[in-house]
Amino acid sequence: MARKDIRTISIFCAKCKTLLYKYRKGGRGGLVKCVVDRIAEDRTRGDMQCPKCGQAFARFVMYGGQAAHKIIQGKVFTKGMSRR
Repeated sequence: MARKDIRTISIFCAKCKTLLYKYRKGGRGGLVKCVVDRIAEDRTRGDMQCPKCGQAFARFVMYGGQAAHKIIQGKVFTKGMSRR
């Protein structure tokens, strides 16, 4: 079943404001993890560090059998999230 509430958001480094990901987010909650299959555009080297300032912003985890990047809160900010 296809979800209707999926939208693309931009994820930026909180330290230097560099674009890290374009991500297809589902649901209304905050950004906790990024499932690797839903990353539409990856501007990093795949090492979960900002390419400009080198700050680590996520950790690799397996979530329900899927590879995901667990976001370290406070290290990123997003644009495109709904305001409700």
